[in-house]
Amino acid sequence: MVGDFTADEIMTVAAARALRDGQTCFVGIGLPSTAANLARATHAPNLVLIYESGTIGAKPDRLPLSIGDGILARTADAVVSVPEVFNYWLQPGRVDVGFLGAAQVDRYGNINTTVVGDDYRRPKVRLPGAGGAPEIAASARRGIIMVRHSRRTLVERVDFVTSVGFGRGPGDRQRLGLSGAGPQMLITDLGILEPDPDTCELTLTHLHPNATLDQVREATGWPLKVAPNLAETPPPTAAELATLRKLERTR
Repeated sequence: MVGDFTADEIMTVAAARALRDGQTCFVGIGLPSTAANLARATHAPNLVLIYESGTIGAKPDRLPLSIGDGILARTADAVVSVPEVFNYWLQPGRVDVGFLGAAQVDRYGNINTTVVGDDYRRPKVRLPGAGGAPEIAASARRGIIMVRHSRRTLVERVDFVTSVGFGRGPGDRQRLGLSGAGPQMLITDLGILEPDPDTCELTLTHLHPNATLDQVREATGWPLKVAPNLAETPPPTAAELATLRKLERTR
């Protein structure tokens, strides 16, 4: 706890602030869902939440437990088939933001949610898998990734590329025919990283009030680049904290 907020709280608030009123947001369960619902409950009441189960415009009054939570369907503007979500909404570019978590993410924003270890058939850890994340990362106009910051999560190179960020650098998304802009923010409990416009490498642009630069470097699995105009993330407001804590109590 730093001041009157935790590292997780500043991360969630920073992620919520990255969403704009009126945007369409394809939401992953977990940290991204908490941040997206916080945004809708504060500064972005017209944020359109889309979940992989086919719920469009969901307005849950508590945090959903999964993409199959009934509260998403009960509060949605529409419930459509999963193929329609991907074929009609996501692939043609109708989703403004793809909001994802990750087990591993590397310096070029590639995501791993498949296996940890270099042997796919006998991994150290078998993870939940891809779900819709590869399509979201490929086609959403803008990507946001949200993870807790550690060397285990922020790695030099992911063990398995489940969802492509910038591949191995500039030009890879275009070569692969991916229509979205790729990950534009990696938001952690220590700071915010954004892709360098020339190299596509994730670069620290904001440091949270509860973190030091040495701490961020130590928790990153590659030699971290830091923006020359490194900013401090504004702390959460009392209203943001109160709303977030009310949401958290609904789990």
